[in-house]
Amino acid sequence: MSQDDRFAFIAEWYDPNASLFRRYELLYYPKDGSVEMYDVKNHRTFLKRTKYDDLHLEDLFVGNKVTVFSRHLSLVDYGDQYTARKLGSRKERTLALVKPDAVPKIGELVDIIINAGFTITKAKMMVLSRKEAMDLHVDHQSKPFYNELLHFITSGPAVAMEILGDDAVSEWKKLLGPANSGVARCDAPGSIRAMFGTDGIRNAAHGPDSFASAARELELFFPSSGGRGPANSAKFTNCTCCIIKPHAVNEGLTGKIIKAILDGGFEISALQLFNMERANVEEFYEIYKGVVAEYTEMVTELCSGPCIALEIRQLDPQKVFRDFCGPSDPEIARHLRPGTLRAIFGKNKIQNAVHCTDLPEDGLLEIPWNSGKKERGVTLMF
Repeated sequence: MSQDDRFAFIAEWYDPNASLFRRYELLYYPKDGSVEMYDVKNHRTFLKRTKYDDLHLEDLFVGNKVTVFSRHLSLVDYGDQYTARKLGSRKERTLALVKPDAVPKIGELVDIIINAGFTITKAKMMVLSRKEAMDLHVDHQSKPFYNELLHFITSGPAVAMEILGDDAVSEWKKLLGPANSGVARCDAPGSIRAMFGTDGIRNAAHGPDSFASAARELELFFPSSGGRGPANSAKFTNCTCCIIKPHAVNEGLTGKIIKAILDGGFEISALQLFNMERANVEEFYEIYKGVVAEYTEMVTELCSGPCIALEIRQLDPQKVFRDFCGPSDPEIARHLRPGTLRAIFGKNKIQNAVHCTDLPEDGLLEIPWNSGKKERGVTLMF
């Protein structure tokens, strides 16, 4: 790669105020990690060339979402032939569906997915209806185990994820192992189904067989039309809100944090990956404005990339879970409460791994799935 390399992409940003997509040419200079943006429609510079440390060459491929100064951009095309030739890759998207039997092990499974080199681009805990289960398993209609399969997949929450990686369809199938967990334990003992599955139906997780099947199944769970797909699993009772912050997601800590929460005796009754716009975050953190000196930095962190929202349940959950998270400053947490989430996973007061509900009465208000209800003045889409 020469020192003068410059890569160009066409990027889209959804402008919530105008309710339309704006298109930019995004230029990236690997020599110094700087970026530049041009407004395609208005033929003018939108962002002068500026060094930006949070964008890396490996993030740049068509289909990915990147964040530049809190603005979430979708890379929809290459900007020139040189970039397409140099950076065109084998990146694919596929569905990783964690079945009801393995949801208690979701932390370990997310860790395996991340460690295998996949990027989780969408995630949602869902409860499938019988009709949705039939649509998913349409290829198994004539099989003798069909009804048992439908009953099992609708028996409790499942976690659907869109995962991205080189040759994702075949690599995810390889990671899953043979469909029958007993066979998997003999033929692929390190596979997911060997480690977490029971038999041919209760086999921990599912993956599409082909690129076409992956596209069809992803559409079922994450409709491109903007529909919601299967219902979320949120309960809205005895609950509190936890958000795994973007820095922790980016550092690959999601699985470890989820495992720690479950091992701590809490139930995760809903889960979803969000990319939050700055205006939404400002309202979400409204209670801290003028009270906490780090308010502006807190806002910048939460809209700097994808975050994971969790609904946490336990008797008197706000008090207990807030204690489990620990003091907001990880340095203080490491001295006073070394076993807490922020002590283990936090870096500083801004990047302290998780946000949790501070006040018991805010537990329900902060849940992002609480559609139609105000979350400190902001209603998040689900």
